[in-house]
Amino acid sequence: MLFGDRFPTPSGRGKFVPAEFAEAKDLPDAEFPLVLNTGRVLEHWHTGTMTRRAYALDALQPGPFVEVHPDDLARLGAADGQEVVVKSRRGAIRLPAKANPGIHRGTVFIPFHFREAAANVLTNDALDPFGKIPEFKFCAVRLEV
Repeated sequence: MLFGDRFPTPSGRGKFVPAEFAEAKDLPDAEFPLVLNTGRVLEHWHTGTMTRRAYALDALQPGPFVEVHPDDLARLGAADGQEVVVKSRRGAIRLPAKANPGIHRGTVFIPFHFREAAANVLTNDALDPFGKIPEFKFCAVRLEV
């Protein structure tokens, strides 16, 4: 555990600085009603350039997918495993839908490890004003069959 006993400061105590809440730059609306979250899966790292070459890891998670709440899939008229198109204001990708009741209604999740369905084609490159980090983890999208 890092800093289990003390922080590397003269007092040994950490300094916490509150952050002000800021809305994301690309919020859902009538045209793009869902929130896309991007992230990782257990079996792959980064873009998968190494892990997708490992037979065992690639066999466990061989391809891209979009996780969607079953109610949102039903509203779309799509089924678990069916290919859907995920569109944002910047682009579109086609990939199989995976019904997951653990995903909140109104949100979808796409892992970013798969170049054949590159999630960052959809995401927003607006920068955080302080850290200069792009908003690659959140954007508004819609699903189509």
